[in-house]
Amino acid sequence: MRARLTQLCLVGLVSILGACGASAQVTTWQVDGETREGIVYAPPAAQGDESLPLILAFHGFGDNMQNFQGTNVHGAWPDAVVVYFQGLERRRGLLGWQVEGDGVDRDLKLVDVALASLRQTHNIDDDRIYATGFSNGGMFTYLLWAKRPGVFAAFAPVAGRLRESARPTHPRPLFHVAGERDQVVSFSDQQASIEVAGAVNGVGDTTAPCGNGCTIYGPKTPAPVMAWIHPGGHSYPRETSDRIVAFFRDHPRTHP
Repeated sequence: MRARLTQLCLVGLVSILGACGASAQVTTWQVDGETREGIVYAPPAAQGDESLPLILAFHGFGDNMQNFQGTNVHGAWPDAVVVYFQGLERRRGLLGWQVEGDGVDRDLKLVDVALASLRQTHNIDDDRIYATGFSNGGMFTYLLWAKRPGVFAAFAPVAGRLRESARPTHPRPLFHVAGERDQVVSFSDQQASIEVAGAVNGVGDTTAPCGNGCTIYGPKTPAPVMAWIHPGGHSYPRETSDRIVAFFRDHPRTHP
């Protein structure tokens, strides 16, 4: 599902360099004999001893990395390395992501290989690695929480849900964006995912407001759950990336 985007800096494949004040390149990785791709945005001054945050971003089912870079996560956090990954064919020739462990785990392996590569090419801050995605990409974001919890500091699925077979067990900060009128990934399923996240994170009954339609559960806990419920459908509201980045900035990985 293509993200419905508004007020965003849309970047075409041809004009990928220099758009929105950032530089980027299409990067490839070999995973089990398959060539995988991602558009990597890096800060112009990404050098020296400065360690950089890293955000991994995953498009919706049937979408692609070229379109999804229009969410402009890299513009919301220009000092971070941001990677918009390209999915592989799943159904009917459309690109997407696994949402459960399936024994092949082609997309989990992609993340493993890409992270190892990015650590070689950039000075990545291991305490500030994050994952976000829309729809099917949001479901994969939940799977990363379940299968790679030690890698990431926080997660931000948009219009996605978790599968019971891929339930996380390690508390991590979570920001979930959902539309009340979503008819693609039902709002009730997304609410259930938020409730599971709250149970995993042990947020308790304490809440705090964080804007119109936004609530933080367990605001004083190390792993809060933030839920922004907007009145729309299966979409990516214009301020989503800014909200995601603000949440990520507030939640580096903590050590016991």
